[in-house]
Amino acid sequence: MGVRSQAVQGQARRAARRGWLEPAARAGLAAKAALYGIIGALALAVAVGGGGQTADQSGALAALADEPLGGVLVGLLAAGLLGYGLWRLVQAIFDTGGEGDDATGVVTRLGYLATAVVHMALFAFAVRLLAGSGGSESGGSGSGQEQQTTAGVLGWPGGRAIVIVAALLIIGVGAYNAYRGITRGFMDELSVSGRARRPVERLGIVGHVARGAVFALVGVFLMKAAVEFDASEAEGLDGALARLADQPYGQVLLGIAAAGLLAYAAYCAADARYHDPARV
Repeated sequence: MGVRSQAVQGQARRAARRGWLEPAARAGLAAKAALYGIIGALALAVAVGGGGQTADQSGALAALADEPLGGVLVGLLAAGLLGYGLWRLVQAIFDTGGEGDDATGVVTRLGYLATAVVHMALFAFAVRLLAGSGGSESGGSGSGQEQQTTAGVLGWPGGRAIVIVAALLIIGVGAYNAYRGITRGFMDELSVSGRARRPVERLGIVGHVARGAVFALVGVFLMKAAVEFDASEAEGLDGALARLADQPYGQVLLGIAAAGLLAYAAYCAADARYHDPARV
């Protein structure tokens, strides 16, 4: 990259941060914290025998929509999800996070692009919830959608190979999250010191490892669906947590996973507060 190109990108990064990008990023991280908090709380309720069912991100939005003032809360989360999606999109295109153009940087930015797509889809879902008649009717099952999609892809020529690749990618995302937790790589994006640093670091370690494990579990179920040519084996986040509860010592395992997801939610809240402006 030439000096002039670097200077132009640097100016673009500074201008974006002075404007809307940093507030959008922090609002998005706060929305992400809220969603994972709901997912973790619902899973914990199932684990301790409190009833209810597990949920993924869209299920968490639907559950929230059914609560008092749910429309207001979903509206706030929708705004945060939009901000998060736009932030990651800008990072992917303009490299405002300074990832670079080498192989590692390109892969990271492609990951930002995928994250942007996911959160923009969640924003669209939240808007549909606000326009619909109720969260429970509009939400649907994440695993049901996963199974429908998997069944469709398995029917394509080479569909099994496509599903296997998708499963490997999801497992890879899980492994990357666990790696970030174990190596404390997430701390590079934070500007936190003093008494707050150690608690944030511990929450990040536990949260990233737990999120990584759950993502890997989703990938394993998708791989099983491909190998057995049976779309009913595919699970979303909600189904993976529910099937975890059906295993030996499942309630204990689900409780551990739920606690880890709650830790990740708390880390995301801390990230919203302490995210380094230079990494926006």
